[in-house]
Amino acid sequence: MRTSSKALVAATFAALSFAAAAPAFADEAAPPSDITITGGATIASQYRFRGVAQSDNKPVVQGTFTIAHSSGFYISTWASSASAGQSPINIGGTEIDVYGGYTHAIGKTGFVIDGGLYGYIYPGATTGNYWEVYGSLAKTLGPVTAKFGANFAPAQKVFNYNFTSTHRGNLYVYGELGGAIPGTPLSIHSHLAHTGGGFDLPKPYLDYNVGITAKYKNLALDASVVGTNMTRSDFAQSGLCSGAGSVGAIDVCSNAFYRTTKPVGVISLTASF
Repeated sequence: MRTSSKALVAATFAALSFAAAAPAFADEAAPPSDITITGGATIASQYRFRGVAQSDNKPVVQGTFTIAHSSGFYISTWASSASAGQSPINIGGTEIDVYGGYTHAIGKTGFVIDGGLYGYIYPGATTGNYWEVYGSLAKTLGPVTAKFGANFAPAQKVFNYNFTSTHRGNLYVYGELGGAIPGTPLSIHSHLAHTGGGFDLPKPYLDYNVGITAKYKNLALDASVVGTNMTRSDFAQSGLCSGAGSVGAIDVCSNAFYRTTKPVGVISLTASF
């Protein structure tokens, strides 16, 4: 709801009058709110999820919004434009994630726990919708933070549409290491993970990224290298391409899939509030 200029002026005079009439309260600060609202908008050269292109290696626009309580509970949403049509990874053009959980420091140990429920929604490809439970443990030592976590997707309908795997669940395990470079606006980050189960594409695979972020006020410019250990031959020998027909068709299929998983550079610019 937009506030009118007259209302703002009236409110200002009322506040000034109260301050003049009750100087004893002038030094009393308003108690901090238990609710924190944050968010941001991003433009990126492409969208990679667990090392795999979700935008056909094309630029995307993304946004996020989080409401957190001082107790540690939070809810959040995140959205991105995405690939569709003839792309090997067709998720309908849009992804919307909704998740919520709890995060808190463990006493004075320096460890921070985080866990919750995460939902992936694809309005243009609803058979791909699924959910996961997640958890992580992080610790900061000086400027460096280490984190270990896992996401587990239990049996659900999405796996009925995955014809290349007999698994009806998926486990994603990862480790991260990063931190700020003292005396500079720069920070570095790294990530290594393993996917195994119904989302393992041609095989259980590793994904990784390493990059550097430069911050200025509420802006963050990031440059990263992102990729997986999947190869063209992995796809050619998998159920994803083995039924394509001729050798030439299999080559076209394997090249198309490999393009979504090979190492690439990704650049993004994020504005936060």
